[in-house]
Amino acid sequence: MIRRIQIFLGPTFSRILIAWVAITGLVSLVLNVIVNQYTWVRPVQSLIVVAFLLGLVIIFFIRLSAEERGHWAAILIPSILAVVIGLMLAPQLALLFMGLAVGWIIAMLLITRNRMPVEYRQAVKHLRKSEYADAIKVMDNVILTDPSHAYHYKFRAEIYRLWGKLKQASRDYQKMTQLTPDSPIGFNGLAEVYLQNHEFDLAKEAAITAQKLAPNDWVTYYNLGMIEDRLKQSENVVEHLQKAITLKVPDIRHRLLIDFYLLRAYGRLGRTAEADKALVALKKQTTGLEEWQTILKDDQAATLRQVIGDDLQTVYELLDGDLKVEDMRLA
Repeated sequence: MIRRIQIFLGPTFSRILIAWVAITGLVSLVLNVIVNQYTWVRPVQSLIVVAFLLGLVIIFFIRLSAEERGHWAAILIPSILAVVIGLMLAPQLALLFMGLAVGWIIAMLLITRNRMPVEYRQAVKHLRKSEYADAIKVMDNVILTDPSHAYHYKFRAEIYRLWGKLKQASRDYQKMTQLTPDSPIGFNGLAEVYLQNHEFDLAKEAAITAQKLAPNDWVTYYNLGMIEDRLKQSENVVEHLQKAITLKVPDIRHRLLIDFYLLRAYGRLGRTAEADKALVALKKQTTGLEEWQTILKDDQAATLRQVIGDDLQTVYELLDGDLKVEDMRLA
């Protein structure tokens, strides 16, 4: 559980979380020592509890997508309000309101959990144990009973990717593109699988289709730039990754790779001044490197390691000074 939280939050926000727990805990401990000496201590302790909860929510919400934020807001906001009322407005009923808050969270988690089909939950359980064949069998039965649902193929494709079965994954993404030709999801998945399989021309073709379907999604430009980096189409790399930057890439680990691919593109083009600037930007994204380290340690990250492992090794060498910007011309 702790490992999953670290991967989800990343190094920076994991440290912020630890610091926040330590600060609020220390202040609360100090106040406990003088709790009977001053009348203002108990209200302040209540404020600290509220501040701790709000801080906790904010730290996790920053890492959630917009859709997930709405889902968790519906669960947590009523609970936090109940705690605030119990601590600040009706302290004599504080335990009752806290009980209501906990009850609300448990009830909502059970309700929303049940929205996921039973078969999906079974497949996820197998995935957590790296039982890929069993997870695939579950999804085979789901697709057999409902062959026209595009998301079933997406879920099975992602299992195949974790398993390293790229041919089967590409087959499922192709089925998605047939069922939902106006959606970029299947084409993005195809682009990523072809990239993993070193079929760069096919990857670029799928990525271009995804970009046309989602012209305001940074992911489509990021995928294009990564593929074009492999094809050494440096002018295109610069164009598409600069566009991804303007669309606000939320994750520092992806910004790290964007800066690296830009640096390599500028180096190949002989644009030394811009390559130097990209190196400066790269050095500011070192926490992104820590995030990749944490993610790639996972047993299920083997396929991902194959795709970006060499890139991250080059980043290490650049940051350590073993490689220079001039070396990128030979990359």
